[in-house]
Amino acid sequence: MTAPTRFLRHTAALVSVFAATGAYAQSTIKIGEINSYKAQPAFLEPYKRGYELAIEEINAAGGVNGKKLEIIARDDNGNPGDSVRVAEELITREKVDVLFGGFLSNTGLAITDFAKQRKVFFLASEPLTDKIVWENGNRYTYRLRPSLYMQVAMLVPEALKLKKKRWAVVYPNYEYGQSSVATFKKLMTAAQPDIEWVAEQATPLGKVDAGAVTQALADAKPDAIFNTLFGADLGRFVREGNTRGLFEGRQVVSLLTGEPEYLDPLKDEAPKNWIVTGYPWYSITTPESKKFVDAFRKKFNDYPRLGSVVGYSSVMSLAAGLKKAGSSDTEKMVQAFKGLVVPTPMGNITYRAQDNQSTMGAYVGRTDVKDGKGIMVDYKYVDGASVQLSDAEVKKLRPAD
Repeated sequence: MTAPTRFLRHTAALVSVFAATGAYAQSTIKIGEINSYKAQPAFLEPYKRGYELAIEEINAAGGVNGKKLEIIARDDNGNPGDSVRVAEELITREKVDVLFGGFLSNTGLAITDFAKQRKVFFLASEPLTDKIVWENGNRYTYRLRPSLYMQVAMLVPEALKLKKKRWAVVYPNYEYGQSSVATFKKLMTAAQPDIEWVAEQATPLGKVDAGAVTQALADAKPDAIFNTLFGADLGRFVREGNTRGLFEGRQVVSLLTGEPEYLDPLKDEAPKNWIVTGYPWYSITTPESKKFVDAFRKKFNDYPRLGSVVGYSSVMSLAAGLKKAGSSDTEKMVQAFKGLVVPTPMGNITYRAQDNQSTMGAYVGRTDVKDGKGIMVDYKYVDGASVQLSDAEVKKLRPAD
């Protein structure tokens, strides 16, 4: 074979490889996902399973607009700086079309700002801070989970029914904890002006000194406690509080505690009769919930947590947005998400055009222990739309897009 012939054949082979690679790229929508997997495994391992189930279902049905979905995930170590770094990597090196994810409020805010600066579509799956859709909101960022304001507003009517005057608060000392307590105080005081806030314990995230915190709260002799600790911090607080009798004769209102991620590890030490938000997957009887739970258990031989619902619903939201947009183009996605309706395991949700917040709700009920395990009882689903601010109020809080 002559040199020119060998050269032509080699060139033809390279062209074939590049053509195949291009065809693959054109037939796939690449989605970048950013989260704190190492820092928050209790929530994010079930969350990852949730979005894996959604991807499997979507691709088995032919994908979106004739294209398969592919997720490329990165860990941000629970650090806002790392969140921005991996977001940049996903956009420039991996060439993803859209971004989603986030767990902590501070990392979520970092990606929200990145989306604004780089003009890339970002669906904040889990971060709860109101700033994502209010003060720091931008046209490129939408949020799935009910915000801090929404979840606190779901708990306030139940807290007011207690008719307690002396309240103490305990929370992790960063954006999520600070904002949740500020909102609770504001709403409670507006409805019950004679409330006395007798103690406040702000703890380092992941490093709660449960003994000191419990003793300080007990010394203040509150009638009721509002708690927003979660994860390992919650476990330490509950165990120490049980040991020292902090909760005896006192009502506790607690954000997130009814989520299986945080309630299940407590087993028979789980608190009783706390008013909580959570996810009682084991007794929800709606068709959409049963379908999701059955599919999840079949695939993973395990039960879903709330994170599983968030991961699943995030990808289903992106798929619905991509289908409506007919493209992964950023501007088309921004417009497609305005008023977008998405079926989820919690029923249909809508992404509001006025603040880019979904109407996903939460379950509100009380904790109990059954068969050595913490559960939620006497619960109800609160539609997120019922606890959102009016358009006029949102306009005052959110910068113009």
